[in-house]
Amino acid sequence: MPRLDDPASSEANPLDLIIVGAGFAGLYALQRALNSNRSAVVLERGGDVGGTWYWNRYPGARCDVQSMEYSYSFDDALQQDWSWTERYAAQPEILNYANHVADRFGLRPHIRFSTLVVTMTFLEANNLWRTETAAGDVFFSRFCIMATGCLSSTNLPDFEGRDDFQGEAYHTGTWPHDRVDFTGKRVGIIGTGSSSIQSIPIVAASCAHLTVFQRTPNYAIPAHNGPIDEGYVQENQTALRRLQSAE
Repeated sequence: MPRLDDPASSEANPLDLIIVGAGFAGLYALQRALNSNRSAVVLERGGDVGGTWYWNRYPGARCDVQSMEYSYSFDDALQQDWSWTERYAAQPEILNYANHVADRFGLRPHIRFSTLVVTMTFLEANNLWRTETAAGDVFFSRFCIMATGCLSSTNLPDFEGRDDFQGEAYHTGTWPHDRVDFTGKRVGIIGTGSSSIQSIPIVAASCAHLTVFQRTPNYAIPAHNGPIDEGYVQENQTALRRLQSAE
């Protein structure tokens, strides 16, 4: 199988798969490819696995899908060995899970981190994909899987005077890896999507003053989050085994 220290593939010796993105979809695609003896390399813009959960580290970030439903189901031992602590897991726990999966199935040697894909061209003459990175590396593959997610591009609205702002500015989709301290500061949050709904209470608890700029109100319901019930876990795992045995 290709490893990190292997040279880029060639037209004469193409990979079976190039996978773009090492989030949950990319990790799963890589695991399935390697498990079926297909050659594959993942190209990941970030410095580690996790996708959404690598980039979104804003205060209060957590999944709005219950943890049990957000887990991989392709390996029963993985499900048995991993225990979620909350019904709706927070970002650090989900990122730990992604890292656990990458290590458990030996996926890291097949992932090139800090690698930005700039072009992908289909070569009709030889039925191959040519993928080039910002560093100039070129890969040839029979297939490509774009595991980039539907919300991977950050949106910075073009407000007049935005670039003249002299204070600190952050985006929930590219949050710093180090803690941001809002103590004693005046903060403005633009937008009231799910990221804002999660972060507003946390930021408001520490800052001196918070102003929320909202264009369109969103409908939200209480999550009723809390420690995950062990009986619920067992019930779900039993149901999943029944489905798997029936297939």
